[in-house]
Amino acid sequence: MSLLIILNYQRNTEKERSTSAEIFTYLIRSIERCQSDQLKMMEEQQKAAEKQAEDLIKDLHQEITELEQLSHTDDHLHVIKMSSSLDTRPHTKNWTEIRSDSDVNVNSLHRALTHLKKTHQELKKKLNQAGLKWAQAYAVDVTLDPDTANPYLILSDDGKQVSRGHVKQDVPENPKRFSQGLRVLAKQGFSSGRFYYEVQVKGKTECFFGVARESIKRNMTFTQSPDYGLWILNLKNENEYEAGESPPVSLSLRVKPEKVGVFVDYEEGLVSFYDVESRSHIYSFTGQTFTEKLYPVFNPGRNGNGKGKNSNPLIITPVS
Repeated sequence: MSLLIILNYQRNTEKERSTSAEIFTYLIRSIERCQSDQLKMMEEQQKAAEKQAEDLIKDLHQEITELEQLSHTDDHLHVIKMSSSLDTRPHTKNWTEIRSDSDVNVNSLHRALTHLKKTHQELKKKLNQAGLKWAQAYAVDVTLDPDTANPYLILSDDGKQVSRGHVKQDVPENPKRFSQGLRVLAKQGFSSGRFYYEVQVKGKTECFFGVARESIKRNMTFTQSPDYGLWILNLKNENEYEAGESPPVSLSLRVKPEKVGVFVDYEEGLVSFYDVESRSHIYSFTGQTFTEKLYPVFNPGRNGNGKGKNSNPLIITPVS
C-alpha cells in the first residue's frame, strides 16, 4: 500500500512539473515574439527615416545648385522664371520631418501591450485549466452523513443527493446533527493532504457548499465565514454568487455554473472553487490555518415556500 502511495505521489509530481514547464515555455515564447515584432517595426521605421533623409538631402542639393546658377546669371527674366518655378514646386518635405514618429512608436508599443494582454488572458485560461486538471487528480469519494443532517433535509439512499423537505423528519437525536441551519456534512473528514470533489448545482436558486471544520456549531445559526469554521461558495437570488468571507465577497460570473469543483490543500491553507464545465477558476480562500479535521459541507437552501422553486437537490457527482 505504501509503495502505491509513493508511485502516485511521483506520478502527480511529474504531472505538475510537466504542466509548469509547458506554461512558462508558452509565456517566454510569447514575450520573445512580442519583442521580435517590436524590434522589427523599429528597424523598419529607422530605414524609412533614413530613406526620407536621403531624399531630402538630394532635393536640397538640387535646389542649392539651381540657386547658385541663379546667383550668377544676369538674365533677370530667367531669374524670375526660375524663382517662380522654385516657388511653385511642391515642397512637401522639410528638415522637421526627419524624426522618429513618436506617435507611431507609441502605437506600436500599444499593439505590443495589447498582444501581451491577450497572451495574459490565454495564459490565465491555461493556468485555470491546468489547475483544475491538477486538482481533479486528488478526487475523493464523498457521501453524506445522515447523522449530521438537519431534520428538514432529505438524503438519497446512496448518500449523494440532498434537498430540503416540506416537513421535519423524525430522526434520532445525535450531538453531531445540525438542529439549526439546513446543513449536512460528509462522512469523510480530512486532517492533512489534498482532496477534491464536485457538486452539481444545476437548477438551484440558493444553496451553499464547501468545507467545514469538525467543531462547527450544530445548534445555532452564525455568520457563514472562516471565523466560524466555514469556507463556502454561496448562491442566492438565482444567479448571485458570493464567497463566504467576512464580509462576503460578491463574485461576477459571466455564466452560472452547473457543476462546481471544490479543492482543498490542508497544509497550504487553500480552498478553491472551479466551474467544471468552463474549466475556470471561481474563487480561492488562501492563507488559511487549519488545525482540525475538515469535512465537505452542503446546504441545499429553502425550496421556495412549497412552490417547487429551488427544489432540485445538490448532487455529489463522480469526477471525470
